[in-house]
Amino acid sequence: MPEAPTPEESPMLPLPGSPDSSWARFRERLKATFSGADPRVCVAFWLFGLINNVIYVIILSAALDLVGPSIPKGVVLLADVIPSFGTKLIAPYFIHVVPYSIRVAIFVFLSAMGMLLVALSPAYTDGGTISTKIAGIIMASLASGGGELSFLGMTHFYGPFSLASWGSGTGAAGLVGAGAYALATNSLGFSVKATLLVSACLPALMVVSFFIILPRAPLRFQSPVRSGYQAVEEEERLAVEHSIDPNDSDAVGQGEANNLLRSIHGNDGGKPMQAGQGPLEWKTLKANLRRAKGLFFPFMLPLLLVFIAEYTINQGVSPTLLFPLKDSPFTRFRSFYPAYNAIYQVGVFISRSSTPFFRIHNLYFPSWLQVFNLILLTLHALFDFIPSVYLVFVIVFWEGLLGGLVYVNTFAEIGDRVPQEDREFSLGATTVSDSAGICIAGFISMGVEVWLCNWQVGHGRDYCQRT
Repeated sequence: MPEAPTPEESPMLPLPGSPDSSWARFRERLKATFSGADPRVCVAFWLFGLINNVIYVIILSAALDLVGPSIPKGVVLLADVIPSFGTKLIAPYFIHVVPYSIRVAIFVFLSAMGMLLVALSPAYTDGGTISTKIAGIIMASLASGGGELSFLGMTHFYGPFSLASWGSGTGAAGLVGAGAYALATNSLGFSVKATLLVSACLPALMVVSFFIILPRAPLRFQSPVRSGYQAVEEEERLAVEHSIDPNDSDAVGQGEANNLLRSIHGNDGGKPMQAGQGPLEWKTLKANLRRAKGLFFPFMLPLLLVFIAEYTINQGVSPTLLFPLKDSPFTRFRSFYPAYNAIYQVGVFISRSSTPFFRIHNLYFPSWLQVFNLILLTLHALFDFIPSVYLVFVIVFWEGLLGGLVYVNTFAEIGDRVPQEDREFSLGATTVSDSAGICIAGFISMGVEVWLCNWQVGHGRDYCQRT
């Protein structure tokens, strides 16, 4: 029998339940969670998410300062999202012919030039009009929409950690954009113009992320089979050659066309045979439209609902969630709006960074909870029953958590449930839902804000008309 080890020889194991034991378990779990993650990929996609979305958030945070109190902030929202919505609606069907490097250069140029237009046009207080500002916002919106569908599609080539990093970066964009704008203009006393001029330099970080940080080998050496766009072209061509009706779910759904596709490519990675481009392009478009239709109920609709609810709150309801200054931490009524945005973005950042640790699979449940938040805050704007602004802060934080959860888990579910050959297209095409939801919310919020403000003034609360 071996001798028992002496105290000096005994391993120093932490006692169960001790702080050291808990910390060791946490470190092991964290290590296992991020096993296999490439730091360069994570950093690059985090910066993509941050920079692509931060300009959008800054513009929304500055809405009151850009157009003044007399114009509904939904005007800024619509200018910030309609071009993005149009891009996401149309571009997934042809943008694959443009290399990612060229896309990034275009997005950086549009975003920087757009912010310069917004910053350098005269303020409404100096007699300036909003037309030049709207033109700049439109340019930045085009860049943001194209960037979102492109970078999400790119995650198909880099694995789940790239998607998690993108989601976290987009959440950080809201936190950095809204928080920095509120800090710069409220606490530090910077002018709106100076703050916007600094933000025009931020898109340059996207160039660094793509051309220096990101390993681009996965983009250079992708086989045609792994590209969702090329796979559809081959599937359609093979369906025609072998008399398979692409609309026949029994034939295509059972993988017959995919089996034929694999037989054509073989195991040597050879290039597929070429087909006539005209009819093939039309069939590819029809096939992609069918794919988009199949994405609607499981993924697009819950994402649409949550964005309609939260952006109606942010742009239509929150400008009227005002309290007497003596009962708030603010000295000006204009401070409520950016503060709500900053708190909301904290919740978004936390939830969009959560997929490595927490996943939801029922996307509809948090979407309907967000609709309840919209109803609750609208009723308060009408009847003033929430006693403290700090309770509104909690609700707005909860709103951000729900919105971020639905966004990032929608794309995570696509990564889990959509076949690999359809994934790149599906990730890009589904982005149309968030912009569609924001567009609908923009139209709703323009009427809602005016209605709520008029109601409050008619009932003796004129805070919404003050600055």
